[in-house]
Amino acid sequence: MSDTSPLLAAQEKFAAAVPLRVVAAEMANLPDALGRTLFADIGAPTDLPSYHRAIVEGFVVHSDDTRAATDAAPVSFQIVGSVKPGDEQCPLFARGQAVEVATGSVLPGGPYSIVRMWEAKREGQHFTISRPFPPRFFIEDQGCDLKQGSVVVAAGKLLEPLDLGNLAALGIARLSVARAPRVTVYSCGDEVIPYEQAMRPGLIRDSNSVMLSAAVRAAGGEPLAGGIMRDDFDAFVQAALRALAHSDMLLISGGTAAGGRDFISDLVRALGDLLVDGVPMRSGRPLIMGVAQGKPIVCVAGHPPEALRGFNLFGVAALNRLLGRNAPLPLDAPPPAQ
Repeated sequence: MSDTSPLLAAQEKFAAAVPLRVVAAEMANLPDALGRTLFADIGAPTDLPSYHRAIVEGFVVHSDDTRAATDAAPVSFQIVGSVKPGDEQCPLFARGQAVEVATGSVLPGGPYSIVRMWEAKREGQHFTISRPFPPRFFIEDQGCDLKQGSVVVAAGKLLEPLDLGNLAALGIARLSVARAPRVTVYSCGDEVIPYEQAMRPGLIRDSNSVMLSAAVRAAGGEPLAGGIMRDDFDAFVQAALRALAHSDMLLISGGTAAGGRDFISDLVRALGDLLVDGVPMRSGRPLIMGVAQGKPIVCVAGHPPEALRGFNLFGVAALNRLLGRNAPLPLDAPPPAQ
């Protein structure tokens, strides 16, 4: 059996136990919303575009006037006005007449067409054409992109530059986004020291808390420093209980089997429900997951590449659930090189 099946089963079991979309909403200004998760559907307040408009430069004509145009029998039009972008309406014109338009100019509804500039043989205030033009040729109709009331961006969407552009086009300046889940990050082990401290044989600098905090932020969370926890079970339980009071998730690296016991597994049991106690896959023993007080606990290896891999597989999935993101379960990948 491949690694994928047990891993997927563990991911699904854990994800199913993590509450969906439990973080609160907060308001964000549109330019600041990139990378945030939309909390509620946004409906279009107006049609987009909000008026019929030209999408090329040329002349707007009655479509029926072009039907008989051929090379042998060109049809002539009189130019009676113009409409530029920013003008509120297009001048009225009769059959046999035309109005000069620019890209983005407002146009009327109905059986009109645009004769592109290079297809018109102009002489002064007249031009001729030598082929017919279908109705609404090169005219973008009101609401062709979005109808008023239709969903522009759905709840759970990770907001991208195009989303912000679409919302700006609708005049939406502020929107409701999911608050970043607060994730308390712990490193474990008597041998672990702050990364700023001088080294000596037998110690390990705490690179995991920096790396995993960055990964939490990149995944949409707000990392909180839990510090380095020694192999003191009761002290760790009390610290974790305090952290749960102001966190949405706990992330623990290392300490899987400290002092001859399943330290982290027992810790998760003491806090809440143990859901995943290792995964039958390469380097899968340190992957331990649980839920306490409705909040996910993600425990990964102490070895940095495997710690990041574990977070990417389980921590990202938990954050997606908390945020209500519409995202598939993360796929496995070989651990990154150090």
